[in-house]
Amino acid sequence: MSDDKKPIDETVQPSAATPPEMGDVSVEQLKAMIAALQADLEKKSAEAAGKQDQYLRAVAETENVRRRLEKEKEETAKYAITKFAKDILTVGDNFQRAIAAVPKDAVESDPALKTLLDGVILAERDYKTALERHGVRAIDPAGQPFNPHHHQAVMEQENANVPAGTVLQVYQVGYMIDDRNLRPAMVVVSRGGPKVAKADDAAPASSEPPADA
Repeated sequence: MSDDKKPIDETVQPSAATPPEMGDVSVEQLKAMIAALQADLEKKSAEAAGKQDQYLRAVAETENVRRRLEKEKEETAKYAITKFAKDILTVGDNFQRAIAAVPKDAVESDPALKTLLDGVILAERDYKTALERHGVRAIDPAGQPFNPHHHQAVMEQENANVPAGTVLQVYQVGYMIDDRNLRPAMVVVSRGGPKVAKADDAAPASSEPPADA
C-alpha cells in the first residue's frame, strides 16, 4: 500500500501582526506622517477653539440683549407717565397761584375764605402726594446753589450777602420724575457775592499731630 501523504511546506509565512509594508517605510516618511498627524490635530484644535469662542460670544451677546431689554422694560414702566405728568403740572401751578393770591389779613378776618383756602391747601397736598407715589417730586431750590441741569435762570440779581450762584427766588417750582428732569425750576440767581470754594481749592489738612492739651 503506497503512502499518499503530501510533503510538508516548511516555508515560513509572514506574521499577520506585522504589516509587510512597514518594512518599506523609512524614518523620514514616519516623521512626515507624524508631522501631518500633528498638523491635522492642531488644525482641528484651532477649529474647536474657534467654535468655542463663537459660542461664548453668542452667549455673551444673548445676555447683553436680555439685560438691555430688561432695562428698557424697567425704564418704560418707570417713565410711562412722563407725558401725562407734564400735562398735569399746570394743576399744581394753579394751586400755588390760588394760595399765594389770598391775602393773609383777609383770611384772618373771613372764616369762609379761610375754610376755602384750607381746602385748596389740602387739595394741593393730595396732588403732590399722588405725584410722589408715581415717582414725581417737586424741586424748590430756594437758597441752594444753582444747578443748570435742574434749574433755569430767568434773571440774575446783585447780592453781596450770599455766595454767587445762589438761588434767591423761585418763580416756578420744577419737577423730577425719578432721576430725570421733568421740568426745570425757574429761578433768580445771585451774583456779586463771594465765590463758593471748591473742594480742590480747600487748604490741605496738616499732617502734624495735634498739640497736647
